[in-house]
Amino acid sequence: MSTSVDPITLAVVRGALETAQREMTLTLEKTGRSSVFNLAHDYSNALFDHFPEMILQGQDIPIHLGSLIPAMKEVASFFGDDIHEGDVIYHNDPAYKGSHILDCCMYKPVFYKGELVFWTVCKGHLTDIGGPVPAGYNPDATEIYAEGLRIPPVKLWEKGKRREDVVNLLLTNMRARRDQEGDLNAQYGACRVGERNLIALLDKYGVKQIQACIAELKNMADRQMRSLIEAVPDGEYFGSAVLEDSGHGFGEMEITSKVTIRGDKLHIEVQSPPQIPYFINSYEGNSMSGVYLGLMMFAQLPPPYNEGLYRCVSVDLGKKGTLCNAQEPAPHVNCTTTPMETLTDAVRKALEQAAPERVAASWGHASGINIAGIDPRTGEQYVTMVLASIISGAGATQVMDGWHACGPLCCFGALSSGDIELLEYSYPIIIRRYGLIQDSGGAGMYRGGSGTVWEVEPIDHDMTVVAFGEGRQIPTMGAAGAENQLIEPKLGKLVVKGEQEQVYKANTILTVKPGERVANFNPGGGGFGNPKSRSPEAVLSDYQNGLISLDAAAQEYGVVIDPALMSIDQQATAALRQQ
Repeated sequence: MSTSVDPITLAVVRGALETAQREMTLTLEKTGRSSVFNLAHDYSNALFDHFPEMILQGQDIPIHLGSLIPAMKEVASFFGDDIHEGDVIYHNDPAYKGSHILDCCMYKPVFYKGELVFWTVCKGHLTDIGGPVPAGYNPDATEIYAEGLRIPPVKLWEKGKRREDVVNLLLTNMRARRDQEGDLNAQYGACRVGERNLIALLDKYGVKQIQACIAELKNMADRQMRSLIEAVPDGEYFGSAVLEDSGHGFGEMEITSKVTIRGDKLHIEVQSPPQIPYFINSYEGNSMSGVYLGLMMFAQLPPPYNEGLYRCVSVDLGKKGTLCNAQEPAPHVNCTTTPMETLTDAVRKALEQAAPERVAASWGHASGINIAGIDPRTGEQYVTMVLASIISGAGATQVMDGWHACGPLCCFGALSSGDIELLEYSYPIIIRRYGLIQDSGGAGMYRGGSGTVWEVEPIDHDMTVVAFGEGRQIPTMGAAGAENQLIEPKLGKLVVKGEQEQVYKANTILTVKPGERVANFNPGGGGFGNPKSRSPEAVLSDYQNGLISLDAAAQEYGVVIDPALMSIDQQATAALRQQ
């Protein structure tokens, strides 16, 4: 530790920085207008220093956090010396290192006695960003210009004065303006709250002391990552994952990663197919999030979480114009789930080759819906991303079953479903069902977590439903010999229930009428280890709790259960497991 920073002061400053970030998060939750903000928590906050390097990331959405590092540098570079006290910058464009255009990010420089010291940064998923399809997910888009409003770095406040013309320009191009304006104001409030707390910290300790503490916190993170990498044998390791055809017609595609470890340094090289005219291309900022999530799933390091973690890590995303290093005019809006989650799996699998003791199963990939329509109660348009519809199961590990209803992989447990009653109050819908799906968790010695089903019916209006994501054709990856026999329950799907039941396995846009229902099924997490090694008592408990069926108990786990007695047929089980 640096001699200029004593451990007590360092701990206090670290706690104050964490508190500043957490209060930003609470501000968004309590003041956000849309259900995506105030119920689902699809937002992330971070603090940056003047370099600008990330000094603290919240316990928020992984797909947001990794992309903030290149995006912050891009925004600061764009304005250069034209950054002043009272400025607030807004941005969503993937060509400027954003993730996707629905994730709009606010950057507020924090000045202290005329000196730029910090940035408070808030990224949130707006429920609409204009374009031809409500909520922005357009599976028919063949170029980025058909998706929605791109916002390159632009000042919304300049030297403390709100630029009403620019704010009005943005909001005029978005549906459900009231929600978008409310969420934008919530972001501004969060950045201001973070600024207030940081200035109070500077008042107490001074700039030099705070900067010394921050330098040490980044060094701590650097030392932890280097120590981990040094413990892994030098070499080259490879991983791959298959991206399913979710409706684009190009067939399955493979994403591969090569990890090279030399001493305390790690290099990750990604290879992916050429970009396609479909909304699953990932630009650089978003793909960095996928790579970093794969790394952190493997590393499982304790805090602090800041940019120091990645000093010893270099990344090559492959040629420009490829699926994971897209360039204009590639459409992209689905990229924060697809192909990001597949990229994460490929990176994690390569790293796990280097250290098999860290192997774990994957989490379910996102397979969700957005809804929109005219609210008959008000005559106004509503639109929202239903985050409750993408809650999948977590992957099993070497020591425990996967958590239920915790995914998807891209959010890694940071999303919230929200209260059913509040969603029904906010929108003209009835939620008929929300629960776990039987047999959806991947089979294994440790079972994957169960996915969820979310079923909704519109009230007195035609409702537009937009399906996005994947996991409807390829089940979640297990690990260490996990194997599924019952495949269909482990896949996502969209089911429309009217006069006839229709099942959709591809991304699509539908109209659901009053009296009809639409149910979205999410995949479960992957299992770990040979399912026949799972304790028969654990299998019986899963059956008693409705997590698995009698068929799954026998076919996947080799356990025969007497449903009348709710007991294990020990003799039949022993015989079945010997087959």
